Amino acid sequence: MDPKHVGDVLRHLEKQMELQSEAYNSISRELHELQVEEEMLMRKYYEFMAAQDLTDKKKDSADVTDDGETS
Repeated sequence: MDPKHVGDVLRHLEKQMELQSEAYNSISRELHELQVEEEMLMRKYYEFMAAQDLTDKKKDSADVTDDGETS
């Protein structure tokens, strides 16, 4: 490599490193936000499913007569 181009190559590599670091930080932030959103949605889904299960059990128990047989 020609010594007069070493400085240009070094600046280019430093710029590439800076851009890659910025991209990494940006992707890391986005990933964290998505993980938080996923956790929030899963909690809401769990609450919804738990509520559905309770309403289904109430509906099923209402269909059962006093002698334990279904109508």
